[in-house]
Amino acid sequence: MNLIERYIQEVTRRLPEKSRDDIALELRSTIEDTLPDDYDEKDIKAVLEKLGNPAVLASGYRDQPMHLIGPHYFDVYISLLKMILPIAATISLISTIAVYFMGYHGEETVIHVFLDIAGFGVWRIIEVGIQTFFWLTLVFAIIERTDKGNDQQPLTVTLKKWTPDDLKSIPYIPKKKAIRKCEVFGSLMWTAIWATLYYYADNLIGIYEGGGDRLEFVTPALNQEVLLRYWPIVLILVVLEIAFALFKLIKGQWTKRLAVCNTAIELFGSTVFVMILINPDIMSQDFITYMADLFTITTKQVETWIIGGGAFFYMLFAAISVFDGFRKAGIR
Repeated sequence: MNLIERYIQEVTRRLPEKSRDDIALELRSTIEDTLPDDYDEKDIKAVLEKLGNPAVLASGYRDQPMHLIGPHYFDVYISLLKMILPIAATISLISTIAVYFMGYHGEETVIHVFLDIAGFGVWRIIEVGIQTFFWLTLVFAIIERTDKGNDQQPLTVTLKKWTPDDLKSIPYIPKKKAIRKCEVFGSLMWTAIWATLYYYADNLIGIYEGGGDRLEFVTPALNQEVLLRYWPIVLILVVLEIAFALFKLIKGQWTKRLAVCNTAIELFGSTVFVMILINPDIMSQDFITYMADLFTITTKQVETWIIGGGAFFYMLFAAISVFDGFRKAGIR
């Protein structure tokens, strides 16, 4: 009897207090009816083992799951988590960079700037990731406990039962044709970096002097006033690159349409870059003179090398990007 009382206690202590007495009476009656007339401890153990773990039995009385998110919603939960986390992390990183440079006044060197952004950016991504994980988990935990159905079959992303017809709406994506989320994240990050360098070039790009842990920014390489003349078309390019990155995230694979869009953006970007680069006033005269003295060449050669080299490498990487897009789009 001591084992029976302990078992009933273990079940009822997990139940609401108002229902404990009734369930204890019902449970005791069930156990005693199951036992033979002349029972011993071995018979009691056999009956209790058949009833199962007290926690599981109590869960059945409460009609509540013993898990945070069960199999019915787990696949939907994981799919949403994989989709939302990278987007939230990217937005948080871009916003961190934007907020940092809105309050930047040129006191720090470029090394300290990037170290600060890296530190704040990583911390911000972790913070946003934890917040996203917490709130999404909380929502699904509430849904799990308010759903009174007993069906534990996993749902699809559309919150319906899986059928073979669902396969018709799922495109087959070869591994080499797929667009990885880290690729999209890298594209957005690169856009944030070059846009930051463009709008703050007079504080970040140039000649640094000094040693140890302190570098002093001496001469900017580019004329900020000339750069800002092109800000409307640069802003359009930034918006196009962000929109294209998100479009790639949605599509999930390279297609002919994506490759054509990529080509158009690369051509537009190349045109803007070359148009800015060939402006005769784009580079600071102090920077040109400094570089000419450093390498013992003429100022004209400095301009030719920088403009020619910059245009060549930009066009090269643009051509590689266009070729790679069409190559992946053609994979079957």
